[in-house]
Amino acid sequence: MTGQVRTVDGRVAGRRGQATRQKLLDCLSEMLSSSPYRDVKVIDVARKAGTSPATFYQYFPDVEGAVLEIAEQMAAEGAELTQLLDGRSWVGKAGWQTSQDLVEGFLDFWRKNDAILRVVDLGAAEGDKRFYKIRMKILNSVNNSLADTVKELQAKGKVDKDISPTAMAGSLVAMLAAVASHQRGFQTWGVKQTELKPNLAMLVHLGVTGKKPTK
Repeated sequence: MTGQVRTVDGRVAGRRGQATRQKLLDCLSEMLSSSPYRDVKVIDVARKAGTSPATFYQYFPDVEGAVLEIAEQMAAEGAELTQLLDGRSWVGKAGWQTSQDLVEGFLDFWRKNDAILRVVDLGAAEGDKRFYKIRMKILNSVNNSLADTVKELQAKGKVDKDISPTAMAGSLVAMLAAVASHQRGFQTWGVKQTELKPNLAMLVHLGVTGKKPTK
């Protein structure tokens, strides 16, 4: 954390204030994992953090403001998803490994941040541009890399030029996000996690390369 963390009225928070602010965020994150977003109140977050609502309001305008802060931190971490694709090969067995690593990393990220992502999805669906931008920031980290990959494969004559790189990448990322947010639902269909990942990786590989993977 830096010394530039500020209170709502613009004052720079000291080390102690930063620790209190982070504790409030940590408690809110924990509450979002077990309670509906709309049910979380400032007084409950403050009580869980061992402080007062007045202290909460020193750092955040309301619960939504604190949620956005958590979401921004998560989006910054999500930008690292691009590392799953940087410099990776999509040829032969290496391509199959790349698709598997992408799926595993994407699903793991979604599972780790499930609670806050549900709130982000809700806000985005309701038309809140702040949540929509955060959601797109996360998805773009993978979308842009996938689009560039398809373009590179087209340039080498390995992918049909009639394919739209942006449309294909966007479709694959939307599929990954939908599956990632529905992981528990697959269990009710009798689909094991060990079955989900390779089948999803197969679809990603087919979408990017137009070919079944070499295993």
